[in-house]
Amino acid sequence: MIRASGRSLTPTAVPAGGRRSRKGFVLVEVIVAMVLLAVAVSSLAALVYSVSRSGLAATGSAYRNGVLMQEVNRLETLPYDSVRVGSFSTTVTTPPYPHTRVVTVTETAANLVKSVKVVVTPANLAFKPDTVVFTRTKARTSKVLCTDCPEG
Repeated sequence: MIRASGRSLTPTAVPAGGRRSRKGFVLVEVIVAMVLLAVAVSSLAALVYSVSRSGLAATGSAYRNGVLMQEVNRLETLPYDSVRVGSFSTTVTTPPYPHTRVVTVTETAANLVKSVKVVVTPANLAFKPDTVVFTRTKARTSKVLCTDCPEG
């Protein structure tokens, strides 16, 4: 046993360096670690929010472009005389892309040129509406090339 100042101490109570060993964390260390963790998590949360908003906008644009292309392709494949002059509206309420589609057809020249305007307005206000305008012309008929015909 070692005697110091009249007390008896066991050799394991005092380490060789003269200081006692600490067990566990100090409250200040825990608070500092929590603050650092909060800063890291909040910056990651902002990043995740930004990525999700970008993904939502990209999804809305893809659906909108698909609806526009579908309507343009439908109107392009119809015979010229089957494209009616006037304004027509269609509302789609089913997911994944509820929207309103307005098609306006005007005839600009005497039965030769039709101007078609398609407007797609999404029901979700987070997505932007879009418009496409194109022109349909009446096909000109031409004579068939016939070398065996009597007309030449």
